[in-house]
Formats: sequence, structure tokens, C-alpha cells
Amino acid sequence: MKEQTLQAVKQAYKIEAECISQMLDYLDEESFAKAVELLKNAVRIGTCGCGHSGIICQHMAHLMCCIERPARFISPAEAVHGASGYLQQGDVMIFASRGGKTKELLPIMDICKKKGVKIISVTENMQSPLAEGADVVLKQFVNRETDKWNSQGTTSTTALCMIFHALQTALIEETNFQNEQFALIHPGGAVGERLNNK
Repeated sequence: MKEQTLQAVKQAYKIEAECISQMLDYLDEESFAKAVELLKNAVRIGTCGCGHSGIICQHMAHLMCCIERPARFISPAEAVHGASGYLQQGDVMIFASRGGKTKELLPIMDICKKKGVKIISVTENMQSPLAEGADVVLKQFVNRETDKWNSQGTTSTTALCMIFHALQTALIEETNFQNEQFALIHPGGAVGERLNNK
């Protein structure tokens, strides 16, 4: 491996570490608390995003299921072909889009509004359609992506993941979720073995 490549690798670690350390400066405690309250009281939770954001939204849906908050990722392509029927009044939809203008998501937001589904948007652009149409907006901060052209979805996905991890952390506290509950639904793998051998 070239020395230049090694330096780029080390820089990637630094870029993402700096992003997470700076994210706390952008934490709006009031908005975050509102998002937690919506998720806590949601009958069900949907998540939706495109590209890298969509992949992290799939992770968020799984995180919610792991603490017994029924959730599923709704593909933007499928949402406008009937999959948005999953969402009912009393549910919450999480949209993730760094720029907040992802065209595929806007019709889904309209569906949510007409169905009485609460909307949480995670975006860097607080003046975007996804931000302005949401019930709660969580600010996504990204210093830069890790590649030399600042174009690949790297640091931005880490930042989004961190926001979702913080939401799950808060919900564990607010719902008094117990590890015994997790042991019941996670008997598989090394984690399941450790939880259920206690």
C-alpha cells in the first residue's frame, strides 16, 4: 500500500472522529426530546430514505424492533405503490436526507400528512422541504466525507447512525426497557448466549 494511501486511511479515522465530537454542538435538546416522545408513544414506526441514508434507516428500524418498538423500513420505491398502507394514524415516520430535498421522499411525506402520521426528519438543511414539512426536525451535522473528493456517503452515514443510536439510547431510558426483554427476543448468536446464560 502506498504511503499516500495509508495517510488517507488515517485521515478518514480523524475526519469521522471529529464529526462525532462536534455533533453535540448541534444537538437541539428540545427537538430531540420531542422526537423521543413521538417515538415513545408511536403505535408503529416507519423509516424511509434513499441510498446510504436508506441503508441506515433500515438499521434504525431494526434498532427499534430490538427494544420492542414495532418498526419497518419502507422503501421509497414501494411506498408510492402501496407500502405506505403500513402507516396509520398514531404512527411515526422517520425520513432521512442530508440535503432534505430527495424527490422520492416528498410524495411519501404528503401521504403521511393526509393519514395523520407524525413526521420526524433528519437533515442537514433546516430550510429544506423535508425539514419544513416535519413535526420535528433533527439537525444532521457533517464536517466532510472521508474521500478526497468529499462525495462518498461515509461520514454522513456515521453521523446519521449516531443520531439513531442516541434515539434508541433515550428510548431505552424513557420506556424502562429491560435487558431481560432483549434476552427473550434475542436468543441467537453470542449475544443471545450471554444474555440467556445469566
